Amino acid sequence: MDRFDKQDKALAKMSKHRNMLDGELLLDNQDLCMLLNVSKRTLQRYRATGELPFQTLYHKTYYKESDVHTFIRENFNKKRGGKNPINS
Repeated sequence: MDRFDKQDKALAKMSKHRNMLDGELLLDNQDLCMLLNVSKRTLQRYRATGELPFQTLYHKTYYKESDVHTFIRENFNKKRGGKNPINS
């Protein structure tokens, strides 16, 4: 659960400067790199393979918060052998 707590704190810190689309929080590359602790190149690979949906606005890449949550859940389950940690 520490990882989720860490992500919640990171999201809270990022929420001070909110970018919104249709009432949903948008995260940019820097926000997501910090949240997932990955490089920009890794995010580019996730986009290219279609694993992580994204929006491009004014030549800047954004990710919907709901898409990021789905991505985290799916990849977290892959690392745990496909088991749902809550229902295990």
